[in-house]
This record gives sequence, C-alpha cells and structure tokens, in this order.
Amino acid sequence: MKKILTVLACLLVSACVFAQQSLVEPDPEMLGVDAARQALREVSLDLFEREAAWDVTMPIDDGIISARLFDGSPLAKEPLPAGVPEGQTDNKVLGVRVDFMHRGHESFFIKPVRPIPIEGVTKTVSLWVCGRNVNHKLTLLVQDFYGSSFELYVGSLNFSGWKKLTVAIPPSPDGVHGIVQANARYGDHPGLRICGFRVDTDPLEAYGSYYMYIDDLRAVTDLYAMENRDKDEMSDNW
Repeated sequence: MKKILTVLACLLVSACVFAQQSLVEPDPEMLGVDAARQALREVSLDLFEREAAWDVTMPIDDGIISARLFDGSPLAKEPLPAGVPEGQTDNKVLGVRVDFMHRGHESFFIKPVRPIPIEGVTKTVSLWVCGRNVNHKLTLLVQDFYGSSFELYVGSLNFSGWKKLTVAIPPSPDGVHGIVQANARYGDHPGLRICGFRVDTDPLEAYGSYYMYIDDLRAVTDLYAMENRDKDEMSDNW
C-alpha cells in the first residue's frame, strides 16, 4: 500500500511540475533542439516608429477602426541585445481604437503594409501589448517558406497595463507539413514572414470604444546556417 501511495505522490509532483513549465514563456532554446547546432539571436522586427507602416481594418458593419502613433514606451521593456537599429528611434507606440456598432463575435486586423521577413529559423515572436483588461483574443498571422498561411494564438488581452506576449513557432515535423521555414534547395530565402495580427472580440465586451497599444515586435531566430555559410559559396538565384 505504501508503495502505491509513493508512486501516486511521484506522479502528482511530476504533473504539477509539467503544468508549471507549460505556463512559462516559451524557451527558444528548447524548440527544435534536435537540430543540435543553433545560433540564437533576438532581432528587432518593428519598433512602431513610422507613420502609415501598419494598416488596421474591420468590417464597416461591425465598427469603425483607426490607428495612430503615440509618444511612450513600456517601462519594463528590456533593451535590444544589439541596441536600436541604426537610424531608428524607440520612443513611440502604435495605438488602435475601435468603435463598435453592435455586440458580437467581431474581428479586426492589424497588418504591416508589407509582410515582415525573418531571416533564419524563427523560434519565438514577441511584442508588448497594452490590452485594457478585456477578454479579446490576439492571434499572430504568418506565412511560411512556401507562402502557406498559418494562425498562432498569442493570448488573451485580459490584463491591465503593458505586458510582453510571446508565441512559439512550432517546428515542422518532417520539413513538409506544418510551418516549414527552410529548404536545402533555397538556403538563403527568409523562412517566415509576419503578416500581422487578428483580434477576436468577446461579444460581452464588444461595445462602446476599445483602445489597445502595441510596441516592440521582436523574434528569436536561429541564424546558424546563415552565419556559418562559406564566403566563397555560390548563390542559387540565377
């Protein structure tokens, strides 16, 4: 009887540890570890400093949407490892306002004017969001190496103030299915493109005016193949 109780206790502890690990921010070093050799780098994708660089849309029957830049920045935001890209500043955020026409399961989109390519094999994508403590849901829209579109759930906006949200990019199990980011035939082609975000509203809170702010879009990417390419290697682009 004691042995059975001991085994059950061990299983319970293991389950609790697993549950705790599943709630933490995705660890890029644990994604695709079977690749063995990795050169992980955190890179800046957009600092939301340029006017008209992002579009916002939603069906006119559901509401009116607008966006503009504001001075400000999350105080808890950690600096970029390599610093702010040359020629850029980091003192603005993108604000989005939605005026709902009615309650319901609406969606609105926040998209870059052009998809944002990420070099290497992307492990995680992160951004800072001020969600105003509502139950709307944020989803990342991406395209893989072959141009196939995918949606990745980022998280709920039911928090106050600024919060860093991170989503892991699941590796392809066989290089054919899922999100494919590399192909040996075209080694220098960007593997992933950010196409924007979709916010799905909670019908109980889709009324009046809703405000949200976003800043500092980043990615953790594996640049091993690019950094270890021989300087005299020929480029297959002819």
